[in-house]
Amino acid sequence: TGLFAGCGRGAAGDTLKVGSQKGGTKALMLSSGVLNGVGYPIEWAEFPAAQNLLEAVGSGAVDVGLAGDAPFQFAYQSGLPIKAVSAQRSDPRPTQAVAIVVPGDSPARSIADLRGKRIATTRGSIGYYLALRALHEAGLPPDAVHFIWLTPGDTRAAFASRTIDAWACWVPYTTTAIAEGARVVADGQNLIHGYAFEVANEQAIGDKRAILTDFLQRESKALDWAAAHSADYAKVLAKETGLPLDIALVMVRKNNRHTVPITPSVIDDQRIVLDTFGHAGEIKPARPLDQAFAIL
Repeated sequence: TGLFAGCGRGAAGDTLKVGSQKGGTKALMLSSGVLNGVGYPIEWAEFPAAQNLLEAVGSGAVDVGLAGDAPFQFAYQSGLPIKAVSAQRSDPRPTQAVAIVVPGDSPARSIADLRGKRIATTRGSIGYYLALRALHEAGLPPDAVHFIWLTPGDTRAAFASRTIDAWACWVPYTTTAIAEGARVVADGQNLIHGYAFEVANEQAIGDKRAILTDFLQRESKALDWAAAHSADYAKVLAKETGLPLDIALVMVRKNNRHTVPITPSVIDDQRIVLDTFGHAGEIKPARPLDQAFAIL
């Protein structure tokens, strides 16, 4: 929650309310310095996972926030008044940025070994999507495992106490778990496309288009800066999140993203997300996919 007020005036004095996940947009923008001289106030709101962030965007509590493609499609098809206004992609796709992990002494070596076991994740998350894709690739149905719906914080505790068998998670949670001895049994590198989207409330797209566009342009520069200054970025990330510096540095290097245009091929890549959730009975795609995007 914090307020960053720059010099000058915004569009009609508007404040841009930006949602950020742990270790996400806020740390990136503050570390890069791209907000120096910004002409409108920015109000930050922190969220533990994309689902919470997207609900806030849908309700208008925040104007815009970054989420992975799977939680965005999940939320969009639920009927929220949101659209993706900018796309980012990791290239090459990072290893272990999204992964299913088990305790180091677990006998499980693959997703097939987790048949009948308990995998904790957040419903609609990129971790849940990875688990569904991994099951599909292994020729297993979605109900071959027992999904336990928990927040990342609660899952961390359950993982430590062994009340779950595996955790489908994303950075920074993957980075921390692996550093503490967890072992990867499924990795998102070859199973997910690696897209993230800045998702905005439809009213904010109309009412705050100028400052929203300016923010997205600054964010694109921040991503380029982060790719070239990983050590500097990691220092701010560690301070913002409380992560140890070495883990923050690993996280930065495994999650190197750049802004990409929202092209027809980017939109087409989202069909596999809808198909995967649809096959699992999680969503019924009732809204046209191409209407989920707005080019500012």
